[in-house]
Amino acid sequence: MQFYISLQPMIALIAGILILLVPRLLNYVVAIYLIVTGILGLTRM
Repeated sequence: MQFYISLQPMIALIAGILILLVPRLLNYVVAIYLIVTGILGLTRM
């Protein structure tokens, strides 16, 4: 049995929780999320 978790939904979930807990982090969380998803998208060509 293989257990596979995609990184993008996990990052989105963590980002959403952080934004709910500390709304002032919104800009940083969104920026980090976009950078990480962009890097993942480029490396999975």
